[in-house]
Amino acid sequence: MLSNTCKYAVRAVIYLAVWQNGDTKIGIKRIAKELNLPTPFLGKILQLLTKHKLLNSTKGPNGGFSLAKPANEISLYDIVTIIDGNGLFEECMIGLKICEIDKSKEIMCPFYQKSHPIRSKILSVFKEQSVGEFASGIKKFGDILNF
Repeated sequence: MLSNTCKYAVRAVIYLAVWQNGDTKIGIKRIAKELNLPTPFLGKILQLLTKHKLLNSTKGPNGGFSLAKPANEISLYDIVTIIDGNGLFEECMIGLKICEIDKSKEIMCPFYQKSHPIRSKILSVFKEQSVGEFASGIKKFGDILNF
């Protein structure tokens, strides 16, 4: 459903929400080590999130990354659409193109009729689920929601 790149982005943003303290920045090496991700690849992901103003980035010895806004204001949808686009929520799940060409034909598709309510619910969950809620759950339950 989500690309590995997107999963890494979500995990990294949640990690920042859990461990960020005030204005402190968290270095990429620490994030990569804790999440067991390759540093150069994670760097590209975090720079993309910074470009889209989800994260702040500071270079130098005391540099690193931090959230650009409160964790409760960042939804999973925000991260997914930056990394993977909105295809998960809008494109045909089985790859048929007829509905993309003519939206009026969606209701004629038996798969669309059955999948659309589920897909709408998934979209709602991604828009409503905040990074802050994840961070609170991890802080509350610790290893149960391990990265």
